[in-house]
Amino acid sequence: MKTFSAKASEIGRKWWVIDAQGQVLGKVAVKAANLLRGKEKTVFTPHVDTGDFVIVINAEKVRLTGKKEEQKSYMSFSGYVGGHKSENVRARRVRHPELLVERAVRGMIPHNRLGRSVYRKLKVYRGNSHPHAAQQPQPVKLQKS
Repeated sequence: MKTFSAKASEIGRKWWVIDAQGQVLGKVAVKAANLLRGKEKTVFTPHVDTGDFVIVINAEKVRLTGKKEEQKSYMSFSGYVGGHKSENVRARRVRHPELLVERAVRGMIPHNRLGRSVYRKLKVYRGNSHPHAAQQPQPVKLQKS
């Protein structure tokens, strides 16, 4: 018996749209990461990009549980003296709400060349509209929690 190994050129790519309005950030990120990796496909191969494109809309209306809105902090460091910057979820939501979803999904995919190619297929938008209507994305149902 031979083991099947998918080739990236033979994979059919679909487009999915996830509405993050009122959804918990972690649940949106898990669903997006699984679709991006292709883990729900029967031809999933761990070392090949077998995933689909994912569009996340209403990123500014994503929900966090508990006290994460004030207590969770995002840190960045430029490498220079005094180059440490941190902000909480509320400040990031005001400044650039797409980063909330993008960073959550980024942490759930591999941190290597494969992960970088998978991450490029994620499109996150604030608001209800996106420029990918020509690709006819299918809506993804998330359970309300």
